[in-house]
Amino acid sequence: MKKTLLALLVILMSFLFMGCKNDDDTIQVASKPFSEQYIIAEMLVALIEDRLDVDAEHVQGITGGTANIHPSMMSGEIDIYPEYTGTAWLTVLKEDPISDADLMFDEVKATYMDLYDIKWCETYGFNNTYGLAIKEEVAMTRGIETYSDLAEKGSDLNFASTPEFFEREDGYPGLQEVYGMDFDEITEMAISLKYDAIANDEVDVITVFLTDARLEGSGLVVLEDDENFFVPYYASTLVRNETLEAHRGLDEVLMLLEGIISPEEMIAMNYRVVVEGDEPEDVAHDFLVDEGFIE
Repeated sequence: MKKTLLALLVILMSFLFMGCKNDDDTIQVASKPFSEQYIIAEMLVALIEDRLDVDAEHVQGITGGTANIHPSMMSGEIDIYPEYTGTAWLTVLKEDPISDADLMFDEVKATYMDLYDIKWCETYGFNNTYGLAIKEEVAMTRGIETYSDLAEKGSDLNFASTPEFFEREDGYPGLQEVYGMDFDEITEMAISLKYDAIANDEVDVITVFLTDARLEGSGLVVLEDDENFFVPYYASTLVRNETLEAHRGLDEVLMLLEGIISPEEMIAMNYRVVVEGDEPEDVAHDFLVDEGFIE
């Protein structure tokens, strides 16, 4: 009888211990499937593990991006991930495009808090929105610096972008409406082919993202969107408030990235991963060391 009671006591204590132990205490940091996201997620993991007594795990490259990460944030499977204001505004909140970056950020921040109990930290400092790029020599020869200049002086040029861009209201149709753009020829092209095509003079103007790796050393000029047509895509850390409450000091750690990544720095880091083949973890580590956040 004593042996039976002792066995039952051991089993009971085991269950009590399991109930006290938090198997889900590891902070889950997600990323979308491209280099920029990998790098920033690795920065977040490194900072969390360096500054707090907690493990963090990078759930890398979730297929579908926001469409799958946002529900995972809501369910608690994911705690933190980098997001863009334009994506939140258009894809999650399904609002009409606006160009006021400050207004968009304020509205997104307040709405996410109210609807989803998710906090937007301050932005990292770079805007990864669309841009239009041409060769530097073409820009100088023709005196093209802005989108308005391009509309006025580039009607004989060949413009290339992805098929989706020509269908979107905030894509080519909108550029035509706002700037009156009308090129000699338009070409639908996979995103991976655009830089080679313009380098080989197969096209003259391409769409880019402002922190594209291949802008580094490309000889291209990103023109000024002088009417602020494209929606801002400032990047920031999103974190569940429940996660913040569970980990004292996490809020201060996440805020370390506020305003410290310039567009040029993000391009250079993306270049190291995409073109030179460096690991995102190493690129993130080097940046944090340079900034004095870790040793």
